Amino acid sequence: MNPRNDAEAIFRAAVARVDPAPMIARALRLDPPLGAGLGRLVVSPGGPDEFSYDLARYDRIFATGMGKASAKMAAGLELALGERLSGGLVAVKEGHVEPLERIRLVESGHPVPDSRSIAAASAILGLGPSLGTTLTERDLVVVLVSGGGSSILCAPADGLTLEDKASATKALLGCGATINEVNCVRKHLSAVKGGRLAAALAPASVLTLVLSDVIGDDLDAIASGPTVPDPTTFADALEIVRRYGIEGELPAAVAERLRSGSVGGPGAPADTPKPGSAAFARSRTLLVGTNRLALAAAEAEAARLGYGTLVLSSRITGEAREVASVFLGIGKDVAASDFPVRKPACVIAGGETTVTLRGGGKGGRNQEMALAFLSALGRSPKDGEGLTFLSGGTDGNDGPTDAAGAVVDAALYRSAAAAGLDPEASLAANDSNGFFSQAGGLVVTGPTNTNVCDVQVLLVT
Repeated sequence: MNPRNDAEAIFRAAVARVDPAPMIARALRLDPPLGAGLGRLVVSPGGPDEFSYDLARYDRIFATGMGKASAKMAAGLELALGERLSGGLVAVKEGHVEPLERIRLVESGHPVPDSRSIAAASAILGLGPSLGTTLTERDLVVVLVSGGGSSILCAPADGLTLEDKASATKALLGCGATINEVNCVRKHLSAVKGGRLAAALAPASVLTLVLSDVIGDDLDAIASGPTVPDPTTFADALEIVRRYGIEGELPAAVAERLRSGSVGGPGAPADTPKPGSAAFARSRTLLVGTNRLALAAAEAEAARLGYGTLVLSSRITGEAREVASVFLGIGKDVAASDFPVRKPACVIAGGETTVTLRGGGKGGRNQEMALAFLSALGRSPKDGEGLTFLSGGTDGNDGPTDAAGAVVDAALYRSAAAAGLDPEASLAANDSNGFFSQAGGLVVTGPTNTNVCDVQVLLVT
């Protein structure tokens, strides 16, 4: 066994399982097949929830969407529908592109929206004119939604600017708010999120296919739920910014919009569409990919490599450095007493942690978690022998870096110490990427064009 290589192989197996192109192609099929008549478009998530569209009722099928994985989702849609697909426009993170024949891709900013994000939102909100036509009741629009869509598609609400939304996003990302909390606020600053896109696509029928990057797979939180009802309110958004103490850091127009919306009354901004709204009368949504699927593939690969396996959860949240301490404690138990799984062991988990910024370094939550694990391991190096830990983002981009995450062990700690590198100091500065760029240990996949949160792999040999 080579634990560091094995950890990367297990992580890559998880990523491969949630490749969006085959996932979309599995979820959709033409019955009868392409070229054999109009028939039906069958939407099959597995289990008893299969449904279909009578294609005799539709003249055209268009595609749109947004997110870091939506280019590969578009590739799968082209594979499934072939010539029945009339065209489309999908917004993706810069560099996360695929060669497509019928769907046009536009690149936008992430994790902070930019002017391209606004242009993409404008084009998709006006999808018909953007494609040189007008949408009618005889059109079906397939919306491809994946993580990152909240930044990639940005339409500031009336009275707000891109700079206002960017400042609010930075404050939210830096205070330790969860992705659900971040998206709750962003939905109430947007003209496209929180169900508003579904209303804009009327009177066409809308089928939304979702690849989840959100803990618990809440549809209204993924890419801020552009085509699904929003159960959150202005009051919820205001409570979040107050709880984290960032109301004073927000642009004045943002803070005023949240306060005005939460109070209501004449002149107050309208809240997002709620369940039962007419905006969703011709709209359906299907979840096609999740973190749990990725963890199942990781477990299968670990077993193939000869490890006993234990999958903890797909809902790991909290501060990245604190979660690292939990993994280290589990690893020490396994090493000392084969509890809760016998060596050689692979403990797997997934989810999405947060980082509270304390310094001016560069990194992401996965590299921070790996660095915290390494730092804690160094305080009791004898207990750390035989432990290998990897944390990686399935999208291949951990924070504003080109690494998916990092993999660490006692040997890396020793070599870093010999080179004069101090993991404690780098952790204090939130400079995990700077540390691993010098010490080694970065896991670099390049953009994977998928996104179902993060995966952690702990090996004990």
